[in-house]
Amino acid sequence: MTFPLPLESLLGQWGAYGVYLLIGIAFGAVLEMAGFAVSTKLAAQFYFKDMTVLKVMFTGIVVAMLLVFLATGLGLLDYNLVYVNPTYLWPGILGGLIMGVGFILGGFCPGTSLVAAATLKLDGILFALGAFFGIFLFGETVGFYEPFWNSSYMGRFTLMELFNSETGVIVVAVVLMALAAFALSEVAERVIGKQGKAIRPRWRYGLAGGAVALSVAVAFIGQPSNADRWNMLEAEKQPLLDARAVYVHPAEMLTWMNDPKIVNILVDVRSEAEYNLFHIRDARHVPYAELDAVVEEFNALPDNALVFVMSSDEVQATQAWKYLIAEGVVNVYILEGGVNNWITLYGEGAFAALPTPAADALAYAIPIAYGASHPAASPHADRFLFDFEKKVVLTLKRGPASGGCG
Repeated sequence: MTFPLPLESLLGQWGAYGVYLLIGIAFGAVLEMAGFAVSTKLAAQFYFKDMTVLKVMFTGIVVAMLLVFLATGLGLLDYNLVYVNPTYLWPGILGGLIMGVGFILGGFCPGTSLVAAATLKLDGILFALGAFFGIFLFGETVGFYEPFWNSSYMGRFTLMELFNSETGVIVVAVVLMALAAFALSEVAERVIGKQGKAIRPRWRYGLAGGAVALSVAVAFIGQPSNADRWNMLEAEKQPLLDARAVYVHPAEMLTWMNDPKIVNILVDVRSEAEYNLFHIRDARHVPYAELDAVVEEFNALPDNALVFVMSSDEVQATQAWKYLIAEGVVNVYILEGGVNNWITLYGEGAFAALPTPAADALAYAIPIAYGASHPAASPHADRFLFDFEKKVVLTLKRGPASGGCG
């Protein structure tokens, strides 16, 4: 089993909440021990007098980054299921500036104010109450500037996408940048903060060297490709294909398509020419080579979502199923017999069958580009009665789960 673990399915809802509570308490305790419950210590960061905030938070970022990508490279973690806050560029910049001003004026960020409040510090309690009031005001007024609030959406945008670089290169660069920031922060504390040359443990140099070595190891190991991830899952997932447990009869797919409680995503991986000739109602054209562009979207689908992949027959659709499964997408099924089978069942003889169709190509001669305008693209289920074995079972999603320090 790869991480992150599906805690709710393993421990139940309350058991999972217990784990979350323990993690939250531990995180708060670490912040308090680092001095993050003292507003003057936090505010000193902005005057370059005490750089504890940078050191603690940057250390947390570096350690988490190294462990996440090392575990991913070793096949222990599915990075697609690790939550990354979606980027809304301009709202994010404005929100960061507002929060920064509030941090300087009040001496806390929302997370550290709760740490201070937990230790019964009056300024922390007042700041936390102010944060809650600000949340209330935001909720009551967001409708006035909602277009801006949702603007410049960039999705799951990371440094790898920004610099179009390999993960390992970014990991090494971030570690080196952190060490440089630590060195400069100590200079700032001596020169601006007048702290003098404090006695610092020499073993920190060993930790710094270890971080660099670990980052190089991450770069050397690399990150698993889609093929690598499928190889890790093949023993578990290939039997589903062999038993045809994920090949769904067209009548069952049509039933789900007409269920208002289900979010149906129909993915047609055929060529654009075949898609334009005929495709099922609401089917999206996503060629196999472009599946990576929809993985993030599919991993964020709600629990009541089903993804059906289809090709003219089953070959390309099966490959697409493997790709999506390897990327952590759940509730993915294949249209049994593909679009050809759909036309056979619902076309009512409108198209002539080709005598010798190519492999995984349309088996019917379609004279014009119907798209989804032909009646067979959106048949009425009550007009066609077929016996079929139900295959679809909604699976609890394993992620992504939200997070952050607030």
